[in-house]
Amino acid sequence: MPAKEGTTVREPAGRGRGPGGVDGLLARPTSEKRRFWLLPVMALTGITAVLFLVGYVIDFRLAGTTRHGLLGTLFRYDLPTCQNAIANLAQVVAAVLGIAITVVSIIVQLAATRYTPRVAEMFFRDRTNLAILTFFVVAGAHSLWVSMAVTGEVLPRVSITITMFFLTGSLMLLVPYFVYVFDFMDPERVIARIQEQALAAARGQEGPRDVDTRQGRVLAAIEQLADVGVNAISQKDRGIAAGTVNALMELAVRYLPEKARLEKEWFALGHRLRGNPDFVAMTEGSLQDLAASRAWLEFKVMRQFQTIFGESVSEMRDVARVVAINTRYIGEAALRADDREALALAIKFFNTYLRVTVNASEVRTAYNVLNQYRLLVDAVLRAGREEVALQFARHLSYYGQLAQSRDLGFVTETAAYDLCALCEAAYEVKAQNQTAMLRIFLDVDRESESAEQEITLRGVRKAQVKLATFYLVNEATDLARTIHADMADEKPDRLASIREELLSITTKDFWEVIDRGSNFDYLEPDRKAQLHTFFSWFPQLQGTTPTVPPV
Repeated sequence: MPAKEGTTVREPAGRGRGPGGVDGLLARPTSEKRRFWLLPVMALTGITAVLFLVGYVIDFRLAGTTRHGLLGTLFRYDLPTCQNAIANLAQVVAAVLGIAITVVSIIVQLAATRYTPRVAEMFFRDRTNLAILTFFVVAGAHSLWVSMAVTGEVLPRVSITITMFFLTGSLMLLVPYFVYVFDFMDPERVIARIQEQALAAARGQEGPRDVDTRQGRVLAAIEQLADVGVNAISQKDRGIAAGTVNALMELAVRYLPEKARLEKEWFALGHRLRGNPDFVAMTEGSLQDLAASRAWLEFKVMRQFQTIFGESVSEMRDVARVVAINTRYIGEAALRADDREALALAIKFFNTYLRVTVNASEVRTAYNVLNQYRLLVDAVLRAGREEVALQFARHLSYYGQLAQSRDLGFVTETAAYDLCALCEAAYEVKAQNQTAMLRIFLDVDRESESAEQEITLRGVRKAQVKLATFYLVNEATDLARTIHADMADEKPDRLASIREELLSITTKDFWEVIDRGSNFDYLEPDRKAQLHTFFSWFPQLQGTTPTVPPV
């Protein structure tokens, strides 16, 4: 049985605001900005200046010219030289602009193709990109006009000097700007920007203030994040796929506490929402229910989870596991925010994931989904939502029985052990519906229809025996007797083999790397000692002695 993983609902580690979350990813500290822009530009400028000045001073001294002084000679332009040089300067600035545009356009196009077309929009809305490109364009246009202004009558010394500084600045900025563009197109930052823009639109902090347009922006951002995830799955890029799932989760988790401050119109389903593919197929009654629940954004996010889960359930199981984990995080956030509708949505999508895994016979993924499902129901139970937890426990029992009918015995056993853990949690929090929870657990092992299912139900019986030892250790003998009554007609050889197996397990840790980490059949010494008491209640075992004695 997996050890308890905590009794309180916690914020996901490394999520949300702060250095470990999205805000920390996007908001560059001043020191980082200095390293990113100021130091490289200063270094390049300094190296260039030192090399030029050292050589120029040596040449000046060797020439022995002192009539105009060092700086005077440097900035004393003559007409023939300037007429030849200015045209070349204009060509150099134009070449720099061409290089910058070419490199940037290639990078943006590749990123837009790989991630989402919104990359181009984000690029041209970024102030730094606009500022640098504007500088290049102004430098090129200025140098062109200065080249035309150098005539036999006028020598525009100030304009020529400004052109020289424009050209120097363009060259010094070129390499740091390329570094900035590559960093700007980093997939983690692209994902984080889309998420931030969606949250800002929901809050009404960015763009138009009318609700319908804001809803459209949020819908587009959520779908673009899902597109990035699906594209990453098709390219076998686990990191980016998991990053998009995390971003969708963070959007929902950060949005939930702010729902109370949003205007009433925000939760109405406008024409943009009704025309969206995830809503357009819904019946009018379902749309009205969704509007009444005030949970269309959470629904939209988890529909993208469903899409990503379906794409990854067979190809990239670890991404499907991340989807399950983040669905639990959204459910826990809804629990903290006392948002019952969003919590019910999270459970509904867990049920959907289980249906997908059972239909696809994906035992390993179902095992991971059940683990996250149990953790969420455990949090609901410990938060005092006993009736809600009881309803969710019925769902677990149903999918355990469904898996049994599809000959997925391990999934049924996993559901049984998870229900066992929930019954223990119900006892620990002194829930009023402990008996009802126990009845749901005992209902998992219905009559078998084949020898293979008989083996499966044997594993369920072991989980029930484990729960009986928990009740006996805690002196809840009446509940343990309820389990005994359910098992009263079991065959002696089956009971004896269950007893032997539970007694033989001596190590808590499982011998493989798994999410749960613990062996289902392990019993602590005090609980293992209660096996003798429990099995002594079965008259069909009288006179039998286990080969492995109780501790």
